[in-house]
Amino acid sequence: MPAAERHLTMVYVEPIGTGASGRLPAHPHGYTRERYARALDGVIDHLGAGPVHLLGHSHGGFVAQHYALTRPDRLAGVILYGSAPVTGPEHFAEAARTMEAFARRNAGRPELKGVLDTWQSLGGLSDDEGTTRAARGILPAYLADYWDHRERYAPLFSITGTFVSGLDDQGVPDLIDDRAALPSIKTPALVIAGRHDVICGPRWANELAAGIPGAELVTLERSGHLGHVEEPDAFTRAVTSFALATAG
Repeated sequence: MPAAERHLTMVYVEPIGTGASGRLPAHPHGYTRERYARALDGVIDHLGAGPVHLLGHSHGGFVAQHYALTRPDRLAGVILYGSAPVTGPEHFAEAARTMEAFARRNAGRPELKGVLDTWQSLGGLSDDEGTTRAARGILPAYLADYWDHRERYAPLFSITGTFVSGLDDQGVPDLIDDRAALPSIKTPALVIAGRHDVICGPRWANELAAGIPGAELVTLERSGHLGHVEEPDAFTRAVTSFALATAG
C-alpha cells in the first residue's frame, strides 16, 4: 500500500504459515484466529509500539475482528477491509450468488471459463501449488474491471499462495460468526468494501458497520476485492483520515 506510506508508518505482516513467516508444527492445520492473534501480539511487542491501528484485509479482517474483541487495549483503531462477520455455508452461499452475477456481467469475456472453473475447484485445494494456481486463476473475479485494464493488473499474477486447511489442531473447522459479538467492540472502527467484491462485498460490510457501535463505512464504487490497487487514492484517503482522526 505505497500510497498510504506517504502519510502513515505501515508495517506489513506475513501471517504465520505464509511467505517468509514460519509454519506451525501441525501445518497445514492449527491456523485459528487466536493463533494468528498471538502472532500479532509478538509483532506489536517487537515493535515496542503503543496502541496501533490494525488493518485486516479479507481473512485478515476476521483476525482483526477477533483482535478487537479480545485485545482492545492494544488498538487505537481497527480497519476491516474486504471482510465479513461470518464464514461457513451462509458466506459461501452469498459468494456463489455474487459469482453468478459476475459471470452474467462478463459473459463472452476471454478467460471467463477458466475463472469459473477455478471457483468450482476451491473446495478441493490441498497444497501450495494448487493454491497458487487458484489465486491466479480467480484474480479476474476479484477486480471490478479486469478486462478493461489487463496490462495494469498483469503484475498481480505473480501472486503465490499457501494452503492452510481452516482446521484447528483437532481437525475442527475454525468457523466464524461474530455478529452477536460486534456490539461489544469499543475500538474505533472503519469498514471498507468494494462495490463489486464477489467474496466479501457490501452485504457483509453493511452488517459489520451496523453491528459495531460508531463504525464508519466506506464503499469504493469502482472496486472489487482489491480496492487498494483499483482505487488507491480513495482507499488511502479513507485509511489516512481514519487513522489520523483516531490517533489519540
